[in-house]
Amino acid sequence: MKRLIVGENITKAFGAGVEKRKVLDGISVEINAGEFVAVMGPSGSGKSTLLFALSGMDKVDSGYITFDGVDLSRLSDNALADIRRRKMGFVFQQPTLLKSLNLLDNIMLPAMRDSGEKAAQLAAKARVLMQRTDILELEKRDVTQASGGQLQRVGICRALMNDPQIIFGDEPTGALNSTAASEIMALLSEIHRTGTTILLVTHDVKVAAQTERVLYLFDGKIAGEYRPGLANLHHDDLKAHEEGLTAWLTEMRF
Repeated sequence: MKRLIVGENITKAFGAGVEKRKVLDGISVEINAGEFVAVMGPSGSGKSTLLFALSGMDKVDSGYITFDGVDLSRLSDNALADIRRRKMGFVFQQPTLLKSLNLLDNIMLPAMRDSGEKAAQLAAKARVLMQRTDILELEKRDVTQASGGQLQRVGICRALMNDPQIIFGDEPTGALNSTAASEIMALLSEIHRTGTTILLVTHDVKVAAQTERVLYLFDGKIAGEYRPGLANLHHDDLKAHEEGLTAWLTEMRF
């Protein structure tokens, strides 16, 4: 299986002097192409920091990270930004959408810089994604005229506009009610089944149980790994995976 991301002995600290705190403490990790991976752990364990490091959004203090065979430490800030725009998609807890644009234009925006397609072609692609995520009727609405779950779908559409190799999600269901969270996870699972790699941070056992692999962080180290199974499970199987993951997390002192 192709290794999409490789991190070797990654360290990252914040602060200085007596206030200096090591957030990532010698982490080594691999994410294979086509995987669906969750990162869990207590608050302050380094989950989001690890995600930002692996995506090149934040530089590490030591160790190295490669993405699709490219050493991220050797790239300029502009080159890193190019890779993120062209090969990565991001879905955050709160979608960062521009209130001055309608939802369709928000989805199109990231692709307008790099794509050679005309605006009409980009709009057509954005509408296909909106249709796929059941929000096409909202294309002319602004940010204040949609629910949290609908806005998260907009964020997912935006993340998919450049056909990324991987989607990074930082608590993508964290601000949603249980119904909307389930809908977003069903959508991410569908995207994964098309071959897109997904790496997400979550506190939610129901979310993590729908992934293929769970990494547990504690004090800046990967303390354990759990494999719930595939993301396209039947409901009864998913319940069993939730129970198994919950028991494992209890053992890990989650």
